[in-house]
Amino acid sequence: MLSNLATRDVETLIHPYTNLSTFRETGPLVLERGHGVWVYDSDGRPYLEGMAGLWCTALGYSNEELVEAASEQMSRLPFTHLFSGRSHDPAIELAETLKELMPIPTSKIFFTSSGSEANDTQVKLTWYLNNALGRPAKKKIISRIKGYHGVTVASASMTGLPANHADWDLPLPGFLHVGCPHHYRFAEAGETEEAFSQRLADELEALILREGPDTVAAFVAEPVMGAGGAIAPPSGYFEKIQAVLDRYDVRFIADEVICGFGRLGTWFGSEALGMRPDSLSFAKAVTSGYMPLGGVSIDEPLYKALVSQSAKLGTFGHGTTYSGHPVACAVALKTIEIYKRDRIVEGVAEKAPHFQARLSALAEHPIVGEARGIGLIGGLEIVADKNSKRQYDPKAGVAARCVAFAQAEGLIVRFLAGDRIAVCPPLVISPDEIDTLFDRLICALDRTEAWIASEGLTATP
Repeated sequence: MLSNLATRDVETLIHPYTNLSTFRETGPLVLERGHGVWVYDSDGRPYLEGMAGLWCTALGYSNEELVEAASEQMSRLPFTHLFSGRSHDPAIELAETLKELMPIPTSKIFFTSSGSEANDTQVKLTWYLNNALGRPAKKKIISRIKGYHGVTVASASMTGLPANHADWDLPLPGFLHVGCPHHYRFAEAGETEEAFSQRLADELEALILREGPDTVAAFVAEPVMGAGGAIAPPSGYFEKIQAVLDRYDVRFIADEVICGFGRLGTWFGSEALGMRPDSLSFAKAVTSGYMPLGGVSIDEPLYKALVSQSAKLGTFGHGTTYSGHPVACAVALKTIEIYKRDRIVEGVAEKAPHFQARLSALAEHPIVGEARGIGLIGGLEIVADKNSKRQYDPKAGVAARCVAFAQAEGLIVRFLAGDRIAVCPPLVISPDEIDTLFDRLICALDRTEAWIASEGLTATP
């Protein structure tokens, strides 16, 4: 029986990434408040937020400094825009701050309101750049199977997940996908991580040659795949991919929406994994999720093209109402100040070995095939047979059931396609809270194992 609040929700809201049919019976988990790494539902029950909301609430909940930064800016200048040459102090200062933090040469910053908008902007800027350079055929965008880059028409086309394409008439023409760098699931028998990485790089090169290097504009990748399964890349992967991109003058775009601002123990995931992108997209933890804000780094060659096209066309015809919103920028400035002052990024590096040790130990559980990550992010995969890696029928919803058991244990984690479960807590989580997280996850796995037995589930043939 749903509560009054839950009934009102079911009758009024459309929930993203939700089975809207079964949801009518289960109803929502209604959260009312949060503090630190904990959130509380409408009955006052606490949950350890093991996903930092949606990979974003890096400083945890109810950080008073962020609340005050938003309040002060709301009182002073709640809104203005950046159109037609207008500006404001928070946007200027934030752009300066971000330029200094960027791990790659950066001339300017362009602000958006989300990661989807940032990646959509990357596509448009890439097309715009090649038009400016007199290369109108160099427009194709390559991303990866299981990569996640957003839900706008262009960013969803880059996304390599079936649910983002099926019945949406996506991907658009000109968006191509190469193999997923998940060694556990896609490596051939006996294939080392280095050999697997080389095979994927060879496949990328073959695709570029097949399509024609003069038609391929950019390659887009997350340092660690998020919604595709919390998948860390195999050894040598980005080094080998980078060599191919350099060989054929293919622009490299790093999607840092999840990995940016400390998640891997470095300011950006590109630094942790030796990536050398031309541009990167950011969002989420730039404000600790407290305000919607995203953006892209603009390198000098791209900036020069934007200037020349503005002279030719009379304007730079791109932007949204809330690009560089003053309240969001003020919160981002305070967030970055806290990251620096409290050594949040260094703290992640210090806590990561403990987090990864607890994560890796889950691979010993009878129903877990792989448990792997980097920094304070990781994924585990539930399998029916550990030796063959055979999986349960997707319709059984085993990972979804495990996540439900975790919620019953007072832990929020997220299930993903392929019976994957992601863990991505706030960066401020303490060592004791890391233990609480994994202790509760083990309980959920134990309950899932018992449920599997009671249901008589078997591996898919």
